[in-house]
Amino acid sequence: MRVVHRPPDGSERTLATEVEVADSLLRKARGLMFRRSVPDEYVLVFPFDKPVTRGLHMVCVPFDIDAVWLVDGRVESRKRLRAWRGYGRARGDTVLELPAGAADGVEPGDRIEVVENDGEGATDADR
Repeated sequence: MRVVHRPPDGSERTLATEVEVADSLLRKARGLMFRRSVPDEYVLVFPFDKPVTRGLHMVCVPFDIDAVWLVDGRVESRKRLRAWRGYGRARGDTVLELPAGAADGVEPGDRIEVVENDGEGATDADR
């Protein structure tokens, strides 16, 4: 899988190729806590059933991240969260956590999709 950014100008950019899906309650609760770092090409995808306001905290995360909230694959918000103290909140049915700087250029209204490596089909994370 990979995460692809598609702004309105029709261009396409791969944000991450190392995709981890937080597909259980425990994985969603833990997130990136207690990790020392993540690879540059990494993303943690949090899929949810419906769009509601979702908060992220950086307690026990010792590095900055970019957080992106999506509704039906459309960017609602992007925020840089600081190590240990950061907090972000926005509406979404999917939340992405990427290394700091990976989401530079991503703006509200852009499209982001989680796709199979062969480029065909979307995963549950962008439905």
